[in-house]
Amino acid sequence: MAKRSSLSIRIVEGKNLPAKDIAGSSDPYCIVKVDSEPIIRTATVWKTLCPFWGEEYQVHLPPTFHTVAFYVMDEDALSRDDVIGKVCLTRDTLASLPKGFTGWAHLEEVDPDEEVQGEIHLRLEVLPGAPGRRLCCSVLEARDLAPKDRNGASDPFVRVRYNGRTQETSVVKKSCYPRWNETFEFELEEGATDVLCVEAWDWDLVSRNDFLGKVVVNVQKVCAAQQEEGWFRLQPDQSKSQRTEGNLGSLQLEVRLRDETVLSSGCYQPLVQLLCQEVKLGTQGPGLLIPVIEETTSTECRQEVATNLLKLFLGQGLAKEFLDLLFQLELGRTSEANTLFRSNSLASKSMESFLKVAGMRYLHGVLGPVIDRVFEEKKYVELDPSKVEVKDVGCSGLHRPQSEAEVLEQSALTLRAHLGALLSALCRSVRACPAVVRATFRQLFKRVRKRFPDTQHENVPFIAVTSFLCLRFFSPAIMSPKLFHLRERHADARTSRTLLLLAKAVQNVGNMDAPVSRAKEAWMEPLQPTVRQGVAQLKDFITKLVDIGEKEELEQLRTLSLQAPLVKEGPLFIHRTKGKGPLASSSFKKLHFSLTTEALSFAKTSSSKKSTFIKLANIRAAEKVEEKSFGSSHVMQVIYTDDVGRPQTAYLQCKEEAPGAEWEHRGGHDAHEPW
Repeated sequence: MAKRSSLSIRIVEGKNLPAKDIAGSSDPYCIVKVDSEPIIRTATVWKTLCPFWGEEYQVHLPPTFHTVAFYVMDEDALSRDDVIGKVCLTRDTLASLPKGFTGWAHLEEVDPDEEVQGEIHLRLEVLPGAPGRRLCCSVLEARDLAPKDRNGASDPFVRVRYNGRTQETSVVKKSCYPRWNETFEFELEEGATDVLCVEAWDWDLVSRNDFLGKVVVNVQKVCAAQQEEGWFRLQPDQSKSQRTEGNLGSLQLEVRLRDETVLSSGCYQPLVQLLCQEVKLGTQGPGLLIPVIEETTSTECRQEVATNLLKLFLGQGLAKEFLDLLFQLELGRTSEANTLFRSNSLASKSMESFLKVAGMRYLHGVLGPVIDRVFEEKKYVELDPSKVEVKDVGCSGLHRPQSEAEVLEQSALTLRAHLGALLSALCRSVRACPAVVRATFRQLFKRVRKRFPDTQHENVPFIAVTSFLCLRFFSPAIMSPKLFHLRERHADARTSRTLLLLAKAVQNVGNMDAPVSRAKEAWMEPLQPTVRQGVAQLKDFITKLVDIGEKEELEQLRTLSLQAPLVKEGPLFIHRTKGKGPLASSSFKKLHFSLTTEALSFAKTSSSKKSTFIKLANIRAAEKVEEKSFGSSHVMQVIYTDDVGRPQTAYLQCKEEAPGAEWEHRGGHDAHEPW
């Protein structure tokens, strides 16, 4: 039996933020910290005081975490990013809200004295003596202190206050994990204060010392127990007067905490067998259990139910059969072909999760080159005349304003080139698509064609496939490539607009160039020749995609069955220890990493035939490394044993905090979680 906690986070939008730029606007983004550890960074929304993000995250945490804080930042290209404000939610607050926190929260000013983290190890005891008793406080060590200096560490010392007397430890230079082992004694007098205050500080030679946190100890409790020892969490200085709220704007959030007790796998076997039996009999029509689950699942938890069911059936080798059963249920209650799979039903949510798990590598192969080209070119692209910005063109000294017509014409050429390249890559990718994905689309295509056999509905089976492949998989990945791990960073404003227009074009192709799509945004008309050609290409692609026989499917599945399910992959930098040489950031080598349910592997590229493997069973620990060790706060160490049992250490570095935390968490409870 194990305990685990998870947070469902949706960062919706902000409003009435203060202007941080000269132009009277800001470029806001959010950072989410759990106990002062950054784990999430949203996209930057450019030039606005009322940003909309709409980003969702599922985070797995140790049950012992204390707070989750949302920082709204203003991105600056030339200087350090500005802190606008923060919203802080404690674990106790979230635990008291079964449906989670939903709504607007006022941003509060960020006070450096409140930005504390870490714990301190104290031993407190009451000693007898003449003429009276003495209170003995031993300051042993501290861990995970906030780095206050530019070198990524602090120079901590501890100040102990009791009954008007103050004593201090020595200063430990350049450490966030200091050890003191120093003891202080105070006389216990009648009528003396009942509070012992232990403060941690960062010593500075020139400027004032920085506050690192404090612990307030109830002396009466120590006297009653005679002795107390343990790790105490450092708390902020709350002696300052409460600041007013509201002048920094507000943040709309949806945050839900879930604490779970996970039993041994044998406890779940009766339910697993019952579910699998129903899915195996799905060819005879929907049974009773899955329809009951669908009917009783609320909108709020439908995605979670869909994801968990999909994980279960993937593990049992029944994902295709499970999805086919959901297709039958959806088709059985749908009379209008135009609304098929357009709602957030259990079938739609399950298929979304399925594509993210089984088709992510395929998506990278199709979209990766086009997305990279858009990011590298950084061209100004706009088709909507109401949003066109006139630009200067020409050589230095010969600038002339580019007309609106020229901007629109050049933008159409650029988008047609990107759309054409994407469609060509898609049409060449039939064999690259995983067999289980092709077989699932084959079942979907057959079910829909059987349900709508009329000539007037000849496009409906194709649209059913594209409603998932294009509208729910490719288009979201084009609009937010970082969330699908196609890029390491979010796009800037110009690139985001190009990606949005490209995603709209892909949606129009996926809708089979429906008149309704054209009527909504008439300014997309310049792309119509490429869209119409793309519809023909897409129909030919889908025809080939679903044309997979059982023999071919079994051969591909047999090959895949020898491979452990992929959890996450992407580039990381690695440094492996060799002897006792110094640790240097220059010794890191960029490699392609893959994390499965069995091993962590790395190679020169994603297509390299030779890889190095570290079995998960041999990994003893994975933890963050102090910034001062490599001059970067984005390094973690993996401690493991090699094939002959010798201890080894590998240091992994990524570009941002969130991916590193994510790689670290993937080795934990939820190895099948789609990202």
